[in-house]
Amino acid sequence: MVKTITPAQRIQELPKQFFAALVAKANARAATGRDVLNFGQGNPDMPTPPHIVEALKQAADNPLYHKYPPFRGFAFLKEAIAKRYKDDYGVELDPETEVAVLFGGKTGLIEISQCLLDPGDVALVPDPGYPDYWSGVALAGGTMAFMPLLAQNGFLPDYEAIPADALAKAKLMFLNYPNNPTSATATKSFYEDTVRFAEGNGIVVASDFAYGAIGFDGKRPVSFLETPGAKEVGIEFYTLSKTYNMAGWRVGFALGNRDVIEMLNLIQDHYYCSLFGGIQEAAAAALTGPQDCVASLVRTYERRRNALYDALAEFGWNAPKPAGSFFCWLPVPEGYTSASFADLLLEEADLVVAPGIGFGTHGEGYVRLGLLASEERLEEAARRIGRLRLFR
Repeated sequence: MVKTITPAQRIQELPKQFFAALVAKANARAATGRDVLNFGQGNPDMPTPPHIVEALKQAADNPLYHKYPPFRGFAFLKEAIAKRYKDDYGVELDPETEVAVLFGGKTGLIEISQCLLDPGDVALVPDPGYPDYWSGVALAGGTMAFMPLLAQNGFLPDYEAIPADALAKAKLMFLNYPNNPTSATATKSFYEDTVRFAEGNGIVVASDFAYGAIGFDGKRPVSFLETPGAKEVGIEFYTLSKTYNMAGWRVGFALGNRDVIEMLNLIQDHYYCSLFGGIQEAAAAALTGPQDCVASLVRTYERRRNALYDALAEFGWNAPKPAGSFFCWLPVPEGYTSASFADLLLEEADLVVAPGIGFGTHGEGYVRLGLLASEERLEEAARRIGRLRLFR
């Protein structure tokens, strides 16, 4: 007799992996031989800049990197990220005590809940928001209180609307600007309000700055850490995935409050032995080398954005253009839910988009589309949608 293996409660309570189901649907459609345009994921489509790849190739020959790296990462990498934040945002960081090296930003965003939440503690989570925030809270045994992100508020949370009972138990709050999925950006005054709110309620802020390099119309996104007092109440997560097209390299950082950084370093001491040294050297080359590749990347996304929205406007699908990130947050036509509209686009237009409901209750009524193909392919996507004659 085969014994039944019962998973731990924490495994059973993990949220369903939304994007896994989305990928399966897209792959099944493409397997039939259809020309499927997949704009449902956040996977950069352009290669890592050549000088970064070359740095890895050379570093791979260094026998020093064939051994275990330092548990908390090489000093040169932490110094490189501190210098980049100083140059870009004017933020002073101590590389040893205010920077933690991560296996991609996603890892840190899950670990932070495990560092700060006990069962019954509350995390304030944006709705709609990045689903992996939910995963970390579930693994920690915490509870989520959702902060609605509404169009009338510029997709920023209203702190005064948070229920008092949730606020009393809240220990952690996630923010994400430029925002996934809404593409909204935050203002300096919003972050000033955030610092006051966090100070007054004893809450640690976790600012997810994954799309921090991608702002349009000549406006650079604001870093939470630029705000006076930010390091006293929180940390920021940064990743090389989007800035340098290094999603597969899995290099991220946590920056800011030294007590929280120490907690992240400590939990990682038990999980990992840091990144391969050659990747750390290449990451430092990305951060300290010429940044024209970043400026070029942003220009590419802005051209794609403009091409898509001009093509959508031709048949009457109008929406505000994204201010940052590489996502478009588009309202669904009358008579459809986000899921039914996404299914229609896949079945009738061979087009994959992410239904807003996958990002939370307040994502209903929207779909998310990534600017992750050429202008020509984005215009082709618009033509396919236009042929469905859903908009007036």
